[in-house]
Amino acid sequence: MLRMTFDDLSFGSVRIDGVTYEYDVVVDRGKIRRRKKKPSREFREEFGLTPLSTQEKIPWRCHRLVVGTGNYSALPVMKKVKSEAKRRKVKLVILPTADAIKLLNKRASDTNAILHVTC
Repeated sequence: MLRMTFDDLSFGSVRIDGVTYEYDVVVDRGKIRRRKKKPSREFREEFGLTPLSTQEKIPWRCHRLVVGTGNYSALPVMKKVKSEAKRRKVKLVILPTADAIKLLNKRASDTNAILHVTC
């Protein structure tokens, strides 16, 4: 991932390189896109929230994937995501989004991210 600046996290938004995003974001090798959670909605009832599942387009092309689980760390990450990371030899780091942003600002070499900006 290119050197990016992550800051100004608040409930419902995050600012990356001076641009505010008011939705969950995926950072894939320096490019930012909206997280498309629709493929994971089938698991919503089981978790109470739409979890991160392998049904989504996860940015696996990295050595480390940081998942920001929200302001209150409420985003569930399914076991299959953890298993797939292990299978692909990708270090999966799951943290509350504020902590994930701190980590990304310190050292983001060959790191992709999925950041949940609400709960």
